[in-house]
Amino acid sequence: MFDTPIVMLDFETTGLSPGAGDRITEVAALRIVGGKIVDRYVSLVNCGVRIPPFITSLTGISQAMVNAAPQASEVVPQLLDFIGSDALSAHNASFDLKFLQAESQLQGLTPAHQGLVCSLKLSRRVFPGMPSYKLATLASALRIRFNGAAHRAEADAEVSARLLIHIAQHLSNTYALPAITAQLLESVNNLSAAKVPQFLKESGIAMQR
Repeated sequence: MFDTPIVMLDFETTGLSPGAGDRITEVAALRIVGGKIVDRYVSLVNCGVRIPPFITSLTGISQAMVNAAPQASEVVPQLLDFIGSDALSAHNASFDLKFLQAESQLQGLTPAHQGLVCSLKLSRRVFPGMPSYKLATLASALRIRFNGAAHRAEADAEVSARLLIHIAQHLSNTYALPAITAQLLESVNNLSAAKVPQFLKESGIAMQR
């Protein structure tokens, strides 16, 4: 399972859109290899912007915390170096990807990751009919524990990584898949839930030949 690394990414931000001037306040990136978290990069980020009070209320990240944090010009290159060319994953990946791309562009850099897996979409395909696919609710339903406060980057990234590992184990056991790769999960992301079982059955047969 995950013989090739996949990096789970989570940002905390000042808002929903980098196009509206929102910036990152915290990042966590956790590398998964062989079904285990083997390495991590975690940092608060000083982007020189004001933290809205509702963001502080939601995340616990204060203006004083980001003011004392490393500058984005230091954090973003380190983050991209950490990710390298590994596959990337996030819960609601389109959100984190747009911030990764925007922050990288501001530093004159380009992300080099190979592949993107959305654990939110994946959960909808693999576990259809769940009452909610919000990270905390889904984790609770699947008995995946948070090790820290929700809406902090490292805690969210860790539970997202455990969710991805849980999904991989479920697929491996259910469909007798000898290998779970980022490419396989990307393919599942792009299917409707109804087509997933047949695709995985055929994938398992093909892998065993």
